[in-house]
Amino acid sequence: MNNKIKIFDLPHPTVGQMMESVVGCKWSLTVIDLIRRGVNRPGKMEHAIEGLSSKVLNERLRKLMRFGIIEKCVFAEAPPHVEYHLTDFGGRFADILDAIAELDGAILR
Repeated sequence: MNNKIKIFDLPHPTVGQMMESVVGCKWSLTVIDLIRRGVNRPGKMEHAIEGLSSKVLNERLRKLMRFGIIEKCVFAEAPPHVEYHLTDFGGRFADILDAIAELDGAILR
């Protein structure tokens, strides 16, 4: 019997659990970085990073939305399109990622 608890089974994962899930996934970090740099549309995200498939991208976008890090904006235009943006929480979360990256640089000095 598998007694492991999956993070998505938790009603409200902690920030620590979210950090572990996001930092442990290179694609989640990549998606956050793309959105921060203004690459907000899924098609552009796929083309911006070699090896990022639409299946993996959609999984990561759903995970980041579930965590409240990004939000989806649907534009009812012809043709319709979708953009993703960091939420206020997502901006603060990204700041934590930046602080972790700075620590990495400090270790190398």
